[in-house]
Amino acid sequence: MATLTAPRYCCGRFGVATVSRVDAQAGSIDGVWLFTPILRPDDRGVFLESFKDSVFAEATGHRFDLKQMNISVSKQGTVRGIHFADVPPGQAKYVQCFDGKILDIVVDVRVGSPTFGQWEAMELDSESRQGLYIAEGLGHAFCALSENVTVGYLCSEPYAPTREHGIHPLDTELGLPWPDGANSVISPKDGAAPSLAEAVESGLLPSWNQCVEYYTGLRGR
Repeated sequence: MATLTAPRYCCGRFGVATVSRVDAQAGSIDGVWLFTPILRPDDRGVFLESFKDSVFAEATGHRFDLKQMNISVSKQGTVRGIHFADVPPGQAKYVQCFDGKILDIVVDVRVGSPTFGQWEAMELDSESRQGLYIAEGLGHAFCALSENVTVGYLCSEPYAPTREHGIHPLDTELGLPWPDGANSVISPKDGAAPSLAEAVESGLLPSWNQCVEYYTGLRGR
């Protein structure tokens, strides 16, 4: 499980220490990055740079090619995912919680990956305003921890139904730490998704080699 970093503040005239840049922290799974923005509060509210291309590119080694932005609103206990897309081109995501708090989970579904079948969980909320980058080929899911949550995703590719797939979020072999367990609120589509083992058997999952080749191409642009 990732160690969350505290939100950073930049507001010298209010006596809060000034920092010079957004913090980028690599996850335990290759292709996962947690970005902690600088928060600049004053008597009007707070200002922050929620995504910065230069910081992102320095951390990941490539640019983020934005093609679509999605917003989802969920009630407490709702679980969305586990979702992933065919590689190439896949669909990388930069996820932020704009209102409330979520438990966000990334699952490595890249067959042949050193961390295949492993997952990483972290809380995202509207206090720290952290952003989570999830590379192409990784599975993504989250649970609404507060009464209502609003989540935004920057996506590297537009939604394409024929390339989008899922793994059952309550797969017992994965054992994801959803607070409500089997009582989690999931969609009929997610509830009909295969287990990780079934997805492997059917050849549904992206391969590690495909993903590495694709990542290398991104860095060469």
